[in-house]
This record gives sequence, structure tokens and C-alpha cells, in this order.
Amino acid sequence: MHIDIPPPGEARTIIPGLRWMRFPLPFPPSNVNVWLLEDGEGWLAIDAGINNDDTRGHWRTAIAGEAFGNRPLTGLLITHFHPDHAGLMGWLAAEHRLTPMMTRIEWLQARSLWFDTGAEMIEHQVEFARISGAPAEYGAFQRARGPLYQVSVAPLPRAFRAIADGDTLVIGGREWRVMTGQGHAPDMACLFCAEAKVLIAADQILPRITPYIGLHAGEPMADPLGAFLATLERFRVLPDDTLVLPSHGEPFTLLHRRLDALAAHHADRLGALEEACREPQTTHALLPALFRRPLDNRSLGFGLGETLAHLRRLEAMGRVERLPDADGVISWARI
Repeated sequence: MHIDIPPPGEARTIIPGLRWMRFPLPFPPSNVNVWLLEDGEGWLAIDAGINNDDTRGHWRTAIAGEAFGNRPLTGLLITHFHPDHAGLMGWLAAEHRLTPMMTRIEWLQARSLWFDTGAEMIEHQVEFARISGAPAEYGAFQRARGPLYQVSVAPLPRAFRAIADGDTLVIGGREWRVMTGQGHAPDMACLFCAEAKVLIAADQILPRITPYIGLHAGEPMADPLGAFLATLERFRVLPDDTLVLPSHGEPFTLLHRRLDALAAHHADRLGALEEACREPQTTHALLPALFRRPLDNRSLGFGLGETLAHLRRLEAMGRVERLPDADGVISWARI
């Protein structure tokens, strides 16, 4: 299916009662998709975009113009807590008197991060990077940068409606089943409509890039990559010709081929990283095993998080072990 990409503030019809909007982002992957589902007298939006003046302007243009067709925004569902999805949740909820829908874990994660802005939080992240072998200059960069989440996310509403895996939402006369995914986010909501054979996949299944899978200071012994790979298997029950609507990139089909490609990509990266652990090395020293180019300070946190997620998966599989030194800095070695 080929559908022209909608400019910001406009929409394209995917199927009757389902429209596609796209907003620019000030960082890779440069844009985020928002889906509109016809719902009674108005539209339910899936995701909100990032908190900045440009995105607010695009929303105003869309709601006042052809994208909404003189019908109001009457519902809001946020797939997960990341700023490019939840950034304007609070603003839209307040402007249109809405109670957003979200899984409970994603809601609590957003609330936690928005209010956790003290110096202690930054020092916790600095220490996490230090024991991963990051240079001291990166710690100084983290302190100077300060907390990021509150900058990109408008004040959050105080109430929400919880949705959960397996729930059925009736939207515009169609049944949409909630399917949650883990790894990229703790409990990200995707929606599948069997009647229309459409999957709104959020960031779980993307057409060209792989979603970021990172291990973070708040849950250092988690296994996000293991959770992500297990989630991919859960989506294999859907028909291969399902129309997949991702949060980044264009709609696509051949779902099972994409699931295979994502799993193979991470298998290759795990193999490369295990090979690099023939001699004990810190997470920072192992970055070249996964990234072809050096990472600057703005990208280093993501690089460490993704490398750690793969190392933690190898550790859980019994293929590498961690070796802390006297200062707590951890090296990884193949078993």
C-alpha cells in the first residue's frame, strides 16, 4: 500500500475511519506518526508528539482544518511514556477536556520521570555511566545538561484511564485489542483490529530501523532485550498480511518477514558483542562492536544503554560474565 506522507498539520486516510498524521522531531528519527480513529462525533488520537511550539502549531492547524474535517478531538490514547509520544498529552488533555488512556506502568513511568529532576537523580546516572567505563568528561556533560524529560513533556494530567494487555476497545464501531510490548518501553500499548486487519504497532515493530532497546540506571538488572525478543514472538499470531502502522516510518505489510529481520538483527549483534568479549572490556570499550562511528556526548547515553542491554541478554544466556574492579567499574568477559 502506498499512501503519500502527510505534511505536518494535514492527514491522509488509511482506511475509512482511520487517518495518518506526521509531526517533525528535533532529533532522530526526525518524525513521529499520530493516528486518528473515528469515534462517534469526533476523533480519538493515538499519541501526542513532543512538547514544543512547532508541534502545538501543527495540532492547531490539524484540528481547525481538513485533517479533522470540522470534527473535534474527543479521545486520546498514549502508547508509551517517551517524549515524542507523550510530550503533549497534558496539553491536549487540558485543551480538550480529555482523560487520556495509557497502560498503568507507562503512566507511572511518565509521572515518575517528570517529577524526578533533582541533583541526586543526575548523580545516579553519572555513577551508572562511570561503572560502565565512560570517561569523566561524560559525567560533567550529564551534570551540565541536567534532566531531560521535563523539558520535552508538558505538565501531565492528574488522571488517566488504565488500559491493559488483552483489553478490547470499541472505537468507531470497530473492536481493537490491546497488545502490549516490552523492551523499548516497559508496557507499550499496541492496538490490533481483526476486522480491518490493521496493527497500530507504536515503536514495537518499525519498518526500517530497529527500536532502541536500552538498559538504564533505574533498573540495572533488567533484561529489556530478552523482553523485546519475547514480545516479537507474541505478534506472530497475527496474519502476515496485516497492515502495520508504525510510530516512525511508513505503513507496511509482510509482518512476519519484519519480525524475522528484527530477531536476526539482534542475534547478529549479540554474536558480535560476545566475540568482542574474548578479553575483558568495559561497556564503553565495547561500543565499537555495535556502533561503526564514535559517539559524541549527546549520543553516548543511548550507546551505553543499548550495549548494556545486549550484554545483559548475553549474561542471562550464560555467555558472558561481569567482572567489577576495586572501584566498581565493570568489565565483561566471555565465559
